Amino acid sequence: MLRGLTRVLGSLVLLLLAAALIGAAWIALRIARFEQTEDEASLAAKKTALAAMGALAAAESGERPNVVLIVFDDLGYGDLGAYRSAAPATPRLDRLATQGAVFETFYSPMPYCTPARAGLLTGRWPIRTGLTQVVFPEGHPIDSIQRFAGGPVRLPADEITLAEALRAAGYATAMVGKWHLGDAAPSLPNDLGFEHYFGVLHSNDMAPLPLWRDREIAEPDPIDQRTLTRKYTEEAVAFVEAKREKPFFLYVAHNFPHVPLHASPEQAGKSTSGLYGDVIADLDASTGAILDALERRGIARKTLVLVTSDNGPWYQGSAGVVRGRKNEVFEGGMRVPLLARWPGRIPAGQRIEEVAAGVDLFPTVLARAGVPLPADRVVDGVDLWPLLTARASPPERPIWYYQGDSLLAVRVGRWKAHRRHGVFGGFVLNWPVAPLAPQGPWLFDLARDPDESYDVSQNNPERLDQLLGAMRGLEAELAANPRGWKR
Repeated sequence: MLRGLTRVLGSLVLLLLAAALIGAAWIALRIARFEQTEDEASLAAKKTALAAMGALAAAESGERPNVVLIVFDDLGYGDLGAYRSAAPATPRLDRLATQGAVFETFYSPMPYCTPARAGLLTGRWPIRTGLTQVVFPEGHPIDSIQRFAGGPVRLPADEITLAEALRAAGYATAMVGKWHLGDAAPSLPNDLGFEHYFGVLHSNDMAPLPLWRDREIAEPDPIDQRTLTRKYTEEAVAFVEAKREKPFFLYVAHNFPHVPLHASPEQAGKSTSGLYGDVIADLDASTGAILDALERRGIARKTLVLVTSDNGPWYQGSAGVVRGRKNEVFEGGMRVPLLARWPGRIPAGQRIEEVAAGVDLFPTVLARAGVPLPADRVVDGVDLWPLLTARASPPERPIWYYQGDSLLAVRVGRWKAHRRHGVFGGFVLNWPVAPLAPQGPWLFDLARDPDESYDVSQNNPERLDQLLGAMRGLEAELAANPRGWKR
């Protein structure tokens, strides 16, 4: 009897092992066979839209500025002197702020890297692009999980980027720095509008991390990150100083102050704000060098400069007076700096209180370049020019707060509603990871309570219902037309 039981157990073990091997093989095959594809109709519509945009732009006779867009990685709302920070020192950025406009209430499209950049470059809330998660190098365990789940692992090639729209209108285009929208064609920088590219394809805590020039590796992994900001600056300055007849668009996307932090040998140890302050000093000096290059070329008054961050601060850095940090839908995760300068066109010394968002940069820049918006898709952003020139304020519209595919909060005007969702809590002693505690729904009056400390939903139940209804309305719209196509 014992011998028979042993045989049965042995057979069960073999069956379980065989099932595990078959399951592992199926998972590996699913990952290996994954291929992200685009709808042919969407690609054709994009081609038609770009051609129409370029043709209409060619008929415009107005002034077309150069555009420099500088994006820091994880820079906090409270990290700059222009936002009342006492440390670290940011003299060049603070001077830039006095020469144009400072946005007090500006939101990233998402509280973390990849989707935030998708929103900045397309003018669409990331949920419409489908790219709502951080992408990882091919072969990374998380990349494998994403492929097993069906992706996406790159910005869909049927999206229209700011670079593509401006290039169609005759602009020279270049990108320097962190891409983080996919590491394979047809979603590389040179595929999506940038004639020239120099930088890395992922965050600086991911590996491998070679330095690319266009489609070739310029410096193999591992790179010396202490020299990364300097190399980006030299590349950006060289592009600005190149002689050309047509206007240009330069996108500089720094890797810092994302961790791991690396300061230049020249700056290391000099800041009174530690290593983080050293890194910020390098970024401040980099911005100054680009501005100086515009002055040397005599084109500062022909150039719109925009400086922002992809999301709120992570382990270090300041979110200012607001609650939360990177990855969260509290204000600190998505409220970021925006500085805007165009001498002679944007009045100096402005502090703009009205709400604006990263998706607004796409229509704002295109309008200044005489480029119409694409007619084949929903563009969520609005042109900020009336606000920048102190002529008018845009109408109130929702600011959506997503974590991945989950819509967790919305702001309209002074009011912000949170659905019931998990909030980081440390109420259990000695836990290595603080658990998520479901909380809400909440209603906050951000005009009186910018750090979201006091739920006033009991005093304003109709307002809460209205905002929660707006969230349901967006979800119904997306269910009917996930990508926002107009055809």
